[in-house]
Amino acid sequence: MPSQTRDRILDTTAELFRRQGYSATGMKQIAAEAAAPFGSLYHFFPGGKEDLGAHTILTSGRLYTRMFAEIAMQAPDMLSAVAAFFSGAAETLVETGYADACPIATVALEVSSTNEQLRLATAEVFTEWIDGASAWFGSAGIAPERSRELAFVMLNLLEGAFVFARSLRSTEPLEHAGRAAVGEVARALEEAGA
Repeated sequence: MPSQTRDRILDTTAELFRRQGYSATGMKQIAAEAAAPFGSLYHFFPGGKEDLGAHTILTSGRLYTRMFAEIAMQAPDMLSAVAAFFSGAAETLVETGYADACPIATVALEVSSTNEQLRLATAEVFTEWIDGASAWFGSAGIAPERSRELAFVMLNLLEGAFVFARSLRSTEPLEHAGRAAVGEVARALEEAGA
């Protein structure tokens, strides 16, 4: 039971961060929307909102890593996996009225210059994503430096497209970014003779 409450708090916090950011999300709101006793927030996260925020960022980041791994395993090839990831992101935005984007990027943009604990948590997630994507591209025979470059390109395209898509209320930015990512990966595969 306690782990269910903790998980519910983390899930609720991630959803609120995606939708309204870190500063606009209050502890009372988290407790209410998670249907959790207010004291349980401090029981599970004794460092308060920053502690909860850091745990939420790390948990959400790993969830997105697993989500991409599932997409990659189900796709017939690397190019299809990249395309599916971008189109899935676009579908999620539409389904949520353009409110549900990446909580890690949302928080990173908001607090990286003012909150070191949360900056470190977002940096840890981004490093895991970069390393994971680099290894995945490398598994196709792409050289390590080029694999790392592809990881940055793909993630930059995705996170930048989220910003434009949410503001414009359009999936067009994700569609263009997805095609650009697929094109860049295709070039890298061709260069590697894969």
